[in-house]
Amino acid sequence: MGKPTGFMERQRLAEAYEPVETRLKHYREFVATLNDEQTRVQGSRCMDCGVPFCTNGCPVNNIIPDWNDLVYRGNWEQALSVLHSTNNFPDFTGRICPAPCEAACTLNINNESVGIKSIEHAIVDKGWQMGWIVPQPSKTKTGKKVAIIGSGPAGLAAAQQLARVGHDVTVFEKNARPGGLLGYGIPDFKLDKSLIERRVKQMEAEGVVFRTKVVVGCKVLPTCVVNDATEFVSAEQVNNDFDAVVLAAGSEVPRDLMIPGRELKGVYAALEFLIPQNKFVSGGKANPINAKGKHVVVIGGGDTGSDCVGTSYRHGAASVTQFELMPQPPEEEDRPLTWPYWPLKMRTSSSHLEGNTQRRFAIATKAFSGEKGALKSLTTVELDWKDGKMSEIAGSEKTFPADLVFLAMGFLSPVGGLLDAFGVEKDARGNAKATTDGAGCYVTSADKVFAAGDTRRGQSLVVWAIREGRQCAREVDAFLMGTSTLPR
Repeated sequence: MGKPTGFMERQRLAEAYEPVETRLKHYREFVATLNDEQTRVQGSRCMDCGVPFCTNGCPVNNIIPDWNDLVYRGNWEQALSVLHSTNNFPDFTGRICPAPCEAACTLNINNESVGIKSIEHAIVDKGWQMGWIVPQPSKTKTGKKVAIIGSGPAGLAAAQQLARVGHDVTVFEKNARPGGLLGYGIPDFKLDKSLIERRVKQMEAEGVVFRTKVVVGCKVLPTCVVNDATEFVSAEQVNNDFDAVVLAAGSEVPRDLMIPGRELKGVYAALEFLIPQNKFVSGGKANPINAKGKHVVVIGGGDTGSDCVGTSYRHGAASVTQFELMPQPPEEEDRPLTWPYWPLKMRTSSSHLEGNTQRRFAIATKAFSGEKGALKSLTTVELDWKDGKMSEIAGSEKTFPADLVFLAMGFLSPVGGLLDAFGVEKDARGNAKATTDGAGCYVTSADKVFAAGDTRRGQSLVVWAIREGRQCAREVDAFLMGTSTLPR
């Protein structure tokens, strides 16, 4: 806890945003970290609530009351140590996590929750500024070799944990830079890529080897999956060369919308737009998809859709409309009903506020139309939801102008060829089949092959990927050594 009466004396202070007219001119982060005094005051709002539901609401079980209290008392370095004890990468989660911990905060029952995410952001940024975050190489080596397939948050977390207990860890990544969708899917204005680079350097100093532009297991990837691979390594070779393998390649196959006109030029999966943009911002070639002066429709109301909205505005789109299949949620959640769980309520991202975003709910797209092979419009129908089932409303058809459509409807599964190459049994959704509790958790049906993150659980949050990467690392360590000192 912080100050016993702090929550009664102080109000929540949100992080400030750079003005819209300024931030639309660049792709840099635009959220201002709270200063030391502001963070101390926000830490003081942490209640003596008895049972810290925030800790259970957080997928990595951050020890939130402890570091809130430490910040309040000025013990920043110790707060950083407590933060890192459960989370390898708070510099990522402090920026892009939706903060389920805040939804679970006891103060959130009838007040504004403690600003947990902003405090986390401030702690880790100060840690880097003060030079407190340094490599932690193992003093001894086990002689065991572990391959990590994929360098997203699950793969990075597993790799760092395993390296720190002395294993020789090699991370395989099909793109030119490590980071997975942290680096290529999330725009720079939400997560600056230098943050990933400095973590990679830290891990390299701890002994982790990164092999980029290498695709493992399947030579042919779906055309919707962007990669820079120039080298192929077979599953057999990986199995022969390593004592254990962790599949952490994410969930990359996007949900498609197979309706009339899908083949028209101008209809793209979201990552076909976002990945080239991130590469361009990092010094690569210009994005072949340009939204300047165009009418953009984003189909899908989640984070990926929001990223398409913000990127389109930075291109100079003439208009941006976003469709969501589900009905519009309430402006405020029913707290007595949902607390401490993640509530259903209207969520407006910073990207939505960067222009006159037209958000349409309970709407389905029926067809794309165009001229000479190029998209010009789309046809929709309104939906009626009753008892969890939807039906189309007769006579509600409408046509929208559309030069570009981005399909941001989520992801179905990892690239199937990877799991097939390693002989891994799949669950009903096409993910790697493995449990998360009990004996043999995170182990797949294939000998010495483990799975974690979106490859195992399906599309999810960065913080869940970090949790699974850490837990999987413990299971790999126990498999190799008979026991493990890594935290669960």
